Amino acid sequence: MLVRPRYRCRGAVLLQFTTLVLVAASAGEASLGEAYESVQRDRAHLSARMESNSVGTHVVHALTTPNGGSVREFARSDGTVFAVTWRGPARPDLRQLLGSSFDRVQTVSAARGPRHMRMPVAVHDPDLVVRSAGHPGAFFGAAYLPQLAPADFTLDELQQ
Repeated sequence: MLVRPRYRCRGAVLLQFTTLVLVAASAGEASLGEAYESVQRDRAHLSARMESNSVGTHVVHALTTPNGGSVREFARSDGTVFAVTWRGPARPDLRQLLGSSFDRVQTVSAARGPRHMRMPVAVHDPDLVVRSAGHPGAFFGAAYLPQLAPADFTLDELQQ
């Protein structure tokens, strides 16, 4: 039986995706939903510079990566990270930034099938909202846990 090249390409894409998921799964630290210490782990993991600014009842930790990308982590006054945004030429280690929420994002992406691997990712559940899109040279996204957000937080802050 002759196998058409396009089927081999699909298999190769699936193999690459599976490898990516397994490699990403071996990372470890998390931020979303965790305490301030996770922001410090993210800073070290990304080799980033960090600046922190108070905004009402929460703090925004702005991380700048060596490749010019940025990650912003929003933490409540008790230090719990309730939102994360990213923008830059490369997608950051989302397992690192999203922590236990990363598995749900992967499940949603895998359920859409291999044809949709390059499409934007969107999760909109009552307890987790994630949007991620872009292309090489310009990736961006945001994730937040609505139940952990302080009362004075607005979604507009994620877009700044």
